[in-house]
Amino acid sequence: MIDYSWRGTFTNAELNALHAEGFEHKLLDDDWLAQVTQHSLGWVTARDDQGLAGFVNVPWDGGVHAFILDTLVTERTQHHGVGTRLVAIAAEEARAAGCEWLHVDFEDHLRPFYFGRCGFTPTNAGLIALRLPGGAYRGAPASRASSATCSEVRDSADPRSVPRMRSIRRSRS
Repeated sequence: MIDYSWRGTFTNAELNALHAEGFEHKLLDDDWLAQVTQHSLGWVTARDDQGLAGFVNVPWDGGVHAFILDTLVTERTQHHGVGTRLVAIAAEEARAAGCEWLHVDFEDHLRPFYFGRCGFTPTNAGLIALRLPGGAYRGAPASRASSATCSEVRDSADPRSVPRMRSIRRSRS
């Protein structure tokens, strides 16, 4: 039996393990609790008798747009509707919070999942890759490529602060 919870409890270790399994990368030590509590409308957890079985993050713009990120299901629960139910709960809760739109982007092999099982419709969208392979920023001066990350730009004195806006002036050469 799977238990689903909106804003359900999880540990960073559990979610880091699930993320590594789902996205096939090495185990990291990310602070997921801080990330979702600071930036998300909510998240959905799925638990079975073995622990965290699924997760989806629902960040938002603070208004009418919410987003699906990091839809993850353990291999042991794949193909049993867990991911579909996670997304359905995320949509229900975003609607209840007053959101009018739920956005998602994904790799091509996930089209049947998001369009077929979850009910998303295709739409025009755009994407700019801000980082190049190797970590450099596209279009940034070389000195910017190794400077602060987005999280480092935040005001470290107040973890609830929003990223600072910066005025950028380009000199004419």
